[in-house]
Amino acid sequence: MRWWPLPTGFRPLLLPKAAPLAADAGAVSLSLRMTRPRLRTFSRHCRERYGQAVGKIPLDLGLPCPNRVRGGCLFCRPASFTPFSLRTTDPLTEQIHRGKAHLLKGRFRLYLGYLQQETPTVLATARLLPLLAQVLADPDCRGLILSTRPDAIAEDLPEALGRLMLSCGKTCLIELGLQSIHEPSLRLLNRNHSFADFLGAVAKLRAVDGLEIGVHLILGIPGESEADMLATIQTVCALPIQALKLHHLQVIAATPLHRLYQEGRVPVFSREDYLELLLRLLPHIPGHVTLHRLWSTAHPHLLVAPHWGCLTGELSRQLHWMMAERGIWQGQEGDRENGSAEEDVEQR
Repeated sequence: MRWWPLPTGFRPLLLPKAAPLAADAGAVSLSLRMTRPRLRTFSRHCRERYGQAVGKIPLDLGLPCPNRVRGGCLFCRPASFTPFSLRTTDPLTEQIHRGKAHLLKGRFRLYLGYLQQETPTVLATARLLPLLAQVLADPDCRGLILSTRPDAIAEDLPEALGRLMLSCGKTCLIELGLQSIHEPSLRLLNRNHSFADFLGAVAKLRAVDGLEIGVHLILGIPGESEADMLATIQTVCALPIQALKLHHLQVIAATPLHRLYQEGRVPVFSREDYLELLLRLLPHIPGHVTLHRLWSTAHPHLLVAPHWGCLTGELSRQLHWMMAERGIWQGQEGDRENGSAEEDVEQR
């Protein structure tokens, strides 16, 4: 979890101490049994896999994203999500040391090395693997998350990376930045890759033991309807993925998207509308998929819109409360087909 300075206009979100479930003559009676959560969050996943909460330490190999020479993505400005503690010029050992001191802050003992800056897999496999092995050598490191583009998976990378992970007995999630399955949206965002490129990357990665696949999606891309967003989620979740990261569209200062926003061409979600959208989409995400994130974060001084005036923890509490009140859970649509009921879901 990232902690930014409180934004201007911050106002705390007050929830009732207890709220009854929505009255519905057809609702399934509640049970005190607690079998699985309404949301499979990253923290829940870590407690199940590692036996305790696990943090993330962002790491930077100092490589520019290859898409920058083609104009860069419409929405992207790395400074908006780079932790203040991360210095690109530092060696990895120093980045890890600073990450433990400034990000884990005693809250976590274990961590995952999180290479989300730019596109780390653009580095040749023979040069990349020794750097990853250096991170994995730390006993407190339980694995890696490599955030990258679908068109930046070298042919020799999956097998070599799989061997490395199996040899050290740790985990590796490859987080593919897709954003949308719809080609007009990918062109608008200037992604310079196709949905076919994404499918090719998934095929490469799924063929190797020791690797897991995650997908990064943006909700609220200009021109996309709710049906388009749902189609993206359903299509991606039909693939052999283990994790999903959802972001609401944010407008960051000094990006091409910022210029379009100033021209009135970019609508953004209100907090209430976005939470309502999640309530409609989450039932279509299978319950086994780990949700690493459900909303975006950015440094307040670079965020143009939307400003919601609350912290991510409060958003999470509000979403969980709304899901419990309305009898909604992740994977609900698939559970209905399989005959599962709400009594199999935690009632909080």
